[in-house]
Amino acid sequence: MLELHCHTTCSDGTLTPTELVQAALEAGVRALAITDHDTLAGWDEAQQAAAETGLEVVPGLELSTVCNDRSLHILGFYPEREKLEPPLRERIAGRHQRAKAIAEKLAALGYPVTLPEIGGEMAPGRPHIAAALVKAGHASSQQEAFTRWLGDDGPAYVQYDKFAAEDGIRLLRDCGAVPVWAHPYLFRGGTVETVLPKLVAAGLMGIEVYHPHHSTSEVRRLEEACRQYGLLMTGGSDYHGPANPPANASQTKPRKADKAATALNQLKLPLDLLPPLKAAAAKLRG
Repeated sequence: MLELHCHTTCSDGTLTPTELVQAALEAGVRALAITDHDTLAGWDEAQQAAAETGLEVVPGLELSTVCNDRSLHILGFYPEREKLEPPLRERIAGRHQRAKAIAEKLAALGYPVTLPEIGGEMAPGRPHIAAALVKAGHASSQQEAFTRWLGDDGPAYVQYDKFAAEDGIRLLRDCGAVPVWAHPYLFRGGTVETVLPKLVAAGLMGIEVYHPHHSTSEVRRLEEACRQYGLLMTGGSDYHGPANPPANASQTKPRKADKAATALNQLKLPLDLLPPLKAAAAKLRG
């Protein structure tokens, strides 16, 4: 009944914050984290929609960083908004520049697209560009767009700004947020065993142990790593909307998935995972 990794239209999800709250309620979720990419824009609408419903909205985000020249995502829970929003504006500006650079590459390859109108605190990502490729008739699906052009090794790929994972972890902690490594086994820049100690040394406080793309054996290894390093365990569906499997930037190309692969509450995570996360956030704030 716990969902600690969900996206809305404020980044690359297909449901508005209000629609996500309604979908979570229908799925039996009792605590829902809003973790859009590099933005806090969905919080207010989600909290308003959840008022008087009994659903607890957990404020969060998914921060885009780089490790070993590969994208590595870090979830941050319970950040102090007034501290985090100013540096995030730089990250959002970088996302806009990256989207423009990808569009320029596509045009040079003979596949021009019109970028969607995205402003304010909303953050454009590759799924938005994939949708533009489909709309322009260059691809039959977003999956095809990633496979042909937008994957990490694709001809239109543009790297994130060089924002190191260690710096991202320190930023989140400085802003009162609990940093958690998102879907470690989707990371393509090294093994969990070699990367995790570096992240822990930088101040990592948790691992997203439970994720639809983690196998049973991977989950067991991550649980053991949490015990070894004294880290928090979190989990979530990485939900991007119905029939919209996430094309995670940390993957070389999106894995095959269907509705079941990103269904809300599919992991049936216990609410017992939430109090330690809250306690850790309270400790960070002194």
